[in-house]
Amino acid sequence: MAQLSAILTTSDSEFRAAVTRLLRSSGLTISLIDEKHTGNVVPDLAVVDIRSGTNAAIEAIERLRSAWPSTSIFTIAASSERDQILCAMRAGANEFLAWGHGDASTLDEPFHAALKRTVERNRPSKDSGRTGMTLSFFGAKGGAGTTTLAVNSAIEISRLSKRPTLIIDLHQFLGEVSLFLGVRPRFTVIDALDNLHRLDSEFLRELVVKHKSGLDILAGGDQIDRPGAHDVAALEQLLQLLGRSYDFVVIDAGAITGPAADVAVFASDRVHLVANPDIASIRNAHRLVDRFEQLGAGKDRLRILLNRMSEQHQIGPKQIETTLGHPLHMMFPSDYSVVSAAMNSGVPLTLTNHSELAAQFDKFTRQIVNAKAETSGDDQPAKQRAAFLGIF
Repeated sequence: MAQLSAILTTSDSEFRAAVTRLLRSSGLTISLIDEKHTGNVVPDLAVVDIRSGTNAAIEAIERLRSAWPSTSIFTIAASSERDQILCAMRAGANEFLAWGHGDASTLDEPFHAALKRTVERNRPSKDSGRTGMTLSFFGAKGGAGTTTLAVNSAIEISRLSKRPTLIIDLHQFLGEVSLFLGVRPRFTVIDALDNLHRLDSEFLRELVVKHKSGLDILAGGDQIDRPGAHDVAALEQLLQLLGRSYDFVVIDAGAITGPAADVAVFASDRVHLVANPDIASIRNAHRLVDRFEQLGAGKDRLRILLNRMSEQHQIGPKQIETTLGHPLHMMFPSDYSVVSAAMNSGVPLTLTNHSELAAQFDKFTRQIVNAKAETSGDDQPAKQRAAFLGIF
């Protein structure tokens, strides 16, 4: 789940762009929500433009504080005038920042410091409810095996953790998650995006398909242009809601680029880039690593997965790491016959065989489940499972 959800209250496009840049460059996973379509989501952060210094600006703070008592409110003024600071704080602001002389860079250090304080205030305790982990999978090119890794990882996470787990297919028109899992969905992610106003836990159960493994599936849509740029706000809110309903949310983002892909990066606790050991794939991976870092997903959140490794690979792992400037997190062996049989049968390979590839999925997903258990303060079950296997 995104660590923070945020809304921006302003009519100035320059202000909105500057604050969005600050949020994205923070290195945190932050979901931007349209104030007009917050639904039942209570934002963690509201950034309010009060540079006009009018009574309407102060009233906006009071309105937000009344609607969301627990939300952290940042006010950004034209200067640090004492009277304006007092008025903003009395209205309910938590932080007061000055943006003077039209130079947005003056906001960088104080804004990020205030954001750090907000994260600490909003850090969940063990008893504060579900705090889901969101994992996205991107492909360096089409056919890299991204959906195979996403689907089988989701199955293993669900099996190992015994916790609510969902996979969401963000492909436009050509999503294959449902096909890989052998299910026929009645509804898709587009239905969820179009019905956010009624998306509670009961309605969500109607939208997803339950796989026999226990994994929930939110299928990809059949519209060639959706999810698209106009779905960004709704998609951010949807991922926020899913993170509050599931312990693990797996996003199959495939080889998509653009606004929907950016949302998946922003919302993810871990971003997985799937590449193959060939020149075209590594070239694309290099470009995507740079792009993900621009979006705030640096080495702390980005994981490179090298798929279809064999003794005949064109480029060695060390050479790939040097080219990408990023370590390889995990390598998956090439096993076409096993993968093909699993795809054609609609049964994930982790449920049907004990191959080297299936064992690697077990190792990969066990790391994720154990990491989640440790961050939630519930690492004892994870340690017990590892001791029981005596392998990984």
